[in-house]
Amino acid sequence: MSIFASSYPPVEFTEQSITERVFADLQTRPDEMVLTDGPSGSSLTAAQFMEQVKCLAGGLTARGFGAGQVVALMAPNMPEYCVVFHAVAWAGGTITTLNPTYTSAEVRHQLKDSGAHLLITVPNFLDTARAGINDTSVREMVVIGESTAAASLNDLMGEPIEQQVLVDLDKHAVVLPYSSGTTGLPKGVMLSHRNLVINVDQTLVGAGFKRGEVAAGFLPFFHIYGMTVLMNVHLAGGGAVVTLPRFDLPLFLQICQDYKSRRMWIVPPVALALTQHPLVDEYDLSALEQIFSGAAPMGAELSNALGKRLNCISLQGYGMTELSPISHISPEATARAGSSGLAMPNTDCRIVDIESGANLAAGEEGELWIRGPQVMQGYLNNPEATAATIVEGNWLRTGDIAIIDADGYMFIVDRLKELIKYKGFQVAPAELEATLVSHDSISDAAVIGLPDDEAGELPIAFVVKTDTEFSEEDLHAFMSETLSHYKQVHQVHFVDSIPKSASGKILRRLLRDEISKK
Repeated sequence: MSIFASSYPPVEFTEQSITERVFADLQTRPDEMVLTDGPSGSSLTAAQFMEQVKCLAGGLTARGFGAGQVVALMAPNMPEYCVVFHAVAWAGGTITTLNPTYTSAEVRHQLKDSGAHLLITVPNFLDTARAGINDTSVREMVVIGESTAAASLNDLMGEPIEQQVLVDLDKHAVVLPYSSGTTGLPKGVMLSHRNLVINVDQTLVGAGFKRGEVAAGFLPFFHIYGMTVLMNVHLAGGGAVVTLPRFDLPLFLQICQDYKSRRMWIVPPVALALTQHPLVDEYDLSALEQIFSGAAPMGAELSNALGKRLNCISLQGYGMTELSPISHISPEATARAGSSGLAMPNTDCRIVDIESGANLAAGEEGELWIRGPQVMQGYLNNPEATAATIVEGNWLRTGDIAIIDADGYMFIVDRLKELIKYKGFQVAPAELEATLVSHDSISDAAVIGLPDDEAGELPIAFVVKTDTEFSEEDLHAFMSETLSHYKQVHQVHFVDSIPKSASGKILRRLLRDEISKK
């Protein structure tokens, strides 16, 4: 069997819950500000954060929402989000994190599937939350802040619980984030304390994290990317986070300037903004050493342009909710443009032929399979999906097409289920998208396959242009100069924006739905 093993030394396992792991570092710096609300400037020291976590854990337990219970959290990034997350974990419960932009129907699905009994939200989302709890097990709603329509989070505070409530570190699902749902209904991903702790430690090593790093945290904490690399890595690794409820370019740049951020954690749409927006030049980002992009592939052209614009190293990584989330990360000293980097410590990989199931060698293209301690426990209430994703030997089938070169660097080609079959040729939308956004007159793009009786599927493009004079003819001329004949797009739809998830993934199903209406 061809197995690509990590080139890093293994990370040692610690017998800690995720909150014990975070507290282990915070106890060494009790007076440091570790969480700051970007818009208001209100902050929590390490000691204040730990005390609030312990008191809220005590209050949850006293109200019957402690060990063995599921608590739902639907809120934007703020310091209180981190308090709620770790209080539930400290109390021995399970937290399920909801996208705050969900409709009431989407809220209801996740609440029912997760079996949550308590929903914590913010006043602005109360109407959606109230509609969403109908026909679910939720018996109480609480708001972060003040509202006449629901109890305040402050009312839940109780006598502090001083020690972690005993849990099985390997089997207890401490968090239930839901997969992005680009196809079908979202599935609850069961992640254990062990999954989260080991991925924090893997990331600290793989990312070369340094104590004192302060990041502008706009990546949503409800999503595993923001949850792990912003909230938990920074708290456990000697850093701090300034939270943003949503991406705001001026505030993001101001925070990076004022806190002398060494690193930006971003997604490809933000990379486009940082590359093209003139506002970037108005801020002093001289402390910036690297930009790390994840959640979706970023082409080498955009990566190189970003690094040149900000005079730093532009890196990528790879992960998914089912991997807690990171399996690959680009080392700063030996990064390769367009690569998702090397396998993290304790992580093995295979490249598997999508037709035969045979293992492939370095440089060959196939489905990426991953094995490591960060692999999820499975999908909640969905053994069929679990069995289809985690196969014999605890290998996780990622559904991504990739290449691993002779030096172990991994390159994502595309999603397996998103490959376009044109007259027998396999066309990768990600390649076409990376080519399109490399044009100066295009700020964003998405490509999908349109069923066709003769060709099988035709590649068609949705394009956001920055130049009103830029035409479809101009686009076709550019593409024909850049890509092979079978990779040409057969239709072009100029649009105002590309629909994406909070983590930056293109929602291709929405584009397909739009085409089907025409």
